Amino acid sequence: MPEHSVPARLADRTTLRLGGPAAALVTAATEDEIIAAVDALDAAGTPLLVLGGGSNLVVADEGFDGTVVALGVPDRDAVTVTEESGPDDHHVEVTVAAGVVWDDLVARAVAEGWVGVEALSGIPGTVGATPIQNVGAYGQEVAQTVRRVRVWDRRLRGVRTFDAADCAFGYRTSRFKRDRFDAAGGRHVVLSVTFGFARGELSAPVAYAELARSLGVEVGASAPLAEVRAAVLGLRRGKGMVLDAADHDTWSAGSFFTNPVVDPALVPEGAPAYPQPDGTVKTSAAWLIDHAGYAKGYPGDGGTVSLSTKHTLALTNRGGAATSELLALAREIRDGVLERYGIELENEPVTLGCQL
Repeated sequence: MPEHSVPARLADRTTLRLGGPAAALVTAATEDEIIAAVDALDAAGTPLLVLGGGSNLVVADEGFDGTVVALGVPDRDAVTVTEESGPDDHHVEVTVAAGVVWDDLVARAVAEGWVGVEALSGIPGTVGATPIQNVGAYGQEVAQTVRRVRVWDRRLRGVRTFDAADCAFGYRTSRFKRDRFDAAGGRHVVLSVTFGFARGELSAPVAYAELARSLGVEVGASAPLAEVRAAVLGLRRGKGMVLDAADHDTWSAGSFFTNPVVDPALVPEGAPAYPQPDGTVKTSAAWLIDHAGYAKGYPGDGGTVSLSTKHTLALTNRGGAATSELLALAREIRDGVLERYGIELENEPVTLGCQL
């Protein structure tokens, strides 16, 4: 049965270490526990938030007047592996419970020779969150390996399975992010994710120039899985993107703004430009922020919030901050970029009880 705890301090459950209290908290690990908790709360009309690692969440200082369903890891069948053999290759299908820590899965994939998520090493959070925002980094995204997503549909009150083609994956988005149930949560609660991996000792082709340089290979080449994981973790640590309680640069929600996709005419001279299939161009939010006058560490020492000293895209809690202070900094940066370049940045983290 789910375990109850009343109340809960949400600052203790987010990587920003910000947020007021929740009225109640339920820990649910198995599929049956998650469904029972969510369905009972919906039937009672109680606002709820399904919470994994809390790494992509900004919670208001006032907290959440509802119940948090915190995902745990089931004792059995957390990861189920099915071997597949084809005429020309060898694949493995892996079904993973939503509460499993994402980087634990990546570490196992590298150790087992499962190819396709090695560049996603070090990303905090749980497996269930990854298809919601189509997590991606260093040239990979989960949409490349997701085969199916099993969910609880809160409107239909039933279990559904979406094949990858039906997940409507896009840049840091999916149907699971877009389909809302209410202000606090989505319509679909992810129960498990099934991935399809090729077996091998070498990575998928390295698609990100910075990672390729770190590995000493050309873009499009492959490298040993373990070396790719180590290189990615090294790059992430250098940017304050691997959680470390002693390092305030990691007290963040990761990249706070997504890279904007805009009309080519809006891209400033000198800014990175990545043409998209529909004729638009994706450019760098970090470049825009930096060139609009917001350097790493802005606004400087002594404050409770700032840009990371290691990475322009991360807004950080320097200790003792309030969510309102973080949002004020985010608005200042967003509005400054808009005024300078006519491009409005969009926040990547989910906001609860507050907005940018």
